[in-house]
Amino acid sequence: MSLATSRHRGATGSRVDTVTDRANQTTETDPGLLADLKDAVSLRTVLLVVGVLLVQLAFVASYVGAFHHPTPHDVAIGVVAPQQQAAQLEQQLGAAAGHPLAPEIVADRAAAVQHIRSADLAGALVVDPTSTTDELLVASGGGASLATALEQLAEKTSAQQGRTVTVTDVVPLQPGDARGLTGFYLVIGWLVGGYLVASLLGVAKGARPATPRRAAIRLSATLPYALVSGLGGALIVDQWLGALTGHFWALWGLGALLVLSAATVTMALQVLFGTIGIGLTVLLFVVLGNPSAGGAYQSQLLPSLWRTVGGWLPNGAGTDAVRRIVYFDAHDIGSRLLVIVVCIVVGVAVALGASILFDRRARRN
Repeated sequence: MSLATSRHRGATGSRVDTVTDRANQTTETDPGLLADLKDAVSLRTVLLVVGVLLVQLAFVASYVGAFHHPTPHDVAIGVVAPQQQAAQLEQQLGAAAGHPLAPEIVADRAAAVQHIRSADLAGALVVDPTSTTDELLVASGGGASLATALEQLAEKTSAQQGRTVTVTDVVPLQPGDARGLTGFYLVIGWLVGGYLVASLLGVAKGARPATPRRAAIRLSATLPYALVSGLGGALIVDQWLGALTGHFWALWGLGALLVLSAATVTMALQVLFGTIGIGLTVLLFVVLGNPSAGGAYQSQLLPSLWRTVGGWLPNGAGTDAVRRIVYFDAHDIGSRLLVIVVCIVVGVAVALGASILFDRRARRN
């Protein structure tokens, strides 16, 4: 064997040994696919993904559950008719299967109109004893879907008695408020802004403020945002688009309160539960609050769960408050504002109280 051949074989052997050593080192140091997977996807990550899935399914269930079969429930309607006929008609309407109507006798048409314009009644059936045609008074400003449902019920009832009915809208929608949905989307926009700004502050500086002072500063930062957000929403629907006109200042104030309610509640949930608090906010305001707010379908048309909780959340209270401001001279708006203000007060109290407790616990440790 020549010297050159020996050198070649020796070099080749060295290369093989080097490759083998590297492979052995890789095998010894490589933790394996399973270990990498465990390191990349922790148990906490898995739980968060499962939580997102549950929120997604809850979203579908809540919206479809609320809207798939709108049915009237105890809709307040006035009955105007001669005394004996009025009592008979009141009993007939109140005994209908499923209790779609809650009728009450009203003295005359003028009184019925006044009750409707004060949002005490959703409509009124005015019977003409000298004719076979009756009149149904409705208020599309209180919800186009509800007015349509009343028309359908009145037509069915009249047809059973061989009569016909004409419809008079005593509180019509403003020209720019198609289907009466502007107020609903305005409220959603304000609430989205409120919980997004609170979530953003949490992501930027930690879900839980480091000290009670920082919690107070973070809460205070939402006030100017709420004022600007309320102003912007009112300018858009009134001055710019002309969708809801003539109530600029009232809408501005309501918008600021709604933004504060969403922001403070979100911060309270973040202080209590950390990042998971953002998910809980979505459950409260988006999954449960929006379909129960009475936007596309008013509360009288929703199933019992959504019909019950709607008025106790800022979504429903805010949507109804906008309608009452624009269409019903702000009649009985106080109870709706109270719900929103209570949310603000509770949110601030919980956020500050919980941050104080966590701070004391941290100091003891």
